[in-house]
Amino acid sequence: MSLDDVVAHLSDGMTIGIGGWGSRRKPMSLVRAICRSPVKDLTVVSYGGADVGLLCAYKKVRKVVFGFVTLDSIPLEPHFRGARQRGEIEVMEIDEGMFQWGLYAAANRLPFMPTRAGLGSDVLTTNPELKTVASPYGDDEVVAMPPLKLDVALVHMNRADASGNAQYLGPDIYFDDLMCMAAEKAFVSCERIVPTEDFAKEGSLHTLRISRIYVDGVVETPRGAHFTSCVPDYERDEKFQNEYAKSTASEDAWAQFKTTYIDVDEDEYQRATA
Repeated sequence: MSLDDVVAHLSDGMTIGIGGWGSRRKPMSLVRAICRSPVKDLTVVSYGGADVGLLCAYKKVRKVVFGFVTLDSIPLEPHFRGARQRGEIEVMEIDEGMFQWGLYAAANRLPFMPTRAGLGSDVLTTNPELKTVASPYGDDEVVAMPPLKLDVALVHMNRADASGNAQYLGPDIYFDDLMCMAAEKAFVSCERIVPTEDFAKEGSLHTLRISRIYVDGVVETPRGAHFTSCVPDYERDEKFQNEYAKSTASEDAWAQFKTTYIDVDEDEYQRATA
C-alpha cells in the first residue's frame, strides 16, 4: 500500500493506536500523512512522542489516552504540552502498566484486566470512569482496567513481507504486537519489504512478532520513523528533534516548520531531512 492508501481507511472520530515508544520507532511517515489529510477528531492511544505532538499541533486530536508523551532526550513533548495547557484536548492519563493491560484486554476481547497499578494514586481520581473490583478468591480489591479498543493501529517495523508478517531488529518490540491485536484494522510501515524466507537472514526468529493474520496492509517507507530512532537502521535525529521542539517558540516558527517539512509529500520531507 501507499501512505495515502492507509490514511484513506481513517475517518473522523476514530480511535487509533500508534506504536513505538516516546521518540523511538514511531510510524512518523503515516503520522505526517494524517497531518496532510482532512481527518480530525481522533482519539489517539499511544506511549506517546512526536506522533501525539504533531497530531495535536495539526488539530487532529479530540482525546489522548497515554502513559506518557515524551521525546526521551526532551522530557515533555512540547506541542502536546501546549495543546494540553490550552485545554484543546481531552486526556486519559494512566499508569504505563495499566495501558499495557488495556491493550491486553482488547487483544483478548476481555471486558477488563485486573491490576494493582493505579491503587493508592490519583489515577483513579483523575479518571473517575475507572472501577475497582473485588477478587472472587479473597478480599483483595484491584483496578478493573477496561480494554483499549482500537479502530486502527499504526506501527513501524524494521522489516516486513508483502503478506504482513513484520519483524523488529532493535532491542524492544515495545507493544506494537498488542496494538495490532487490539485493533479492528492494523497497518504496518517498514524500512524494507523482504521475501518471507529472508527474515532469518535479518535477525533471529524471535524478532518476528507480528503475524500477517493481524495486519491489513503494509507500506515500505525507508526512514519512515524519522526523526525518531529505528535501530539498528538509524538513531534518533537529535538535531532535527531540537528543531522540531523549537518550532513551538512562536506562530511564525511553527508556520515555517510545517510549511518546510510537513505540508509536503514524503519524498520531499526525506530530501529536506537527509
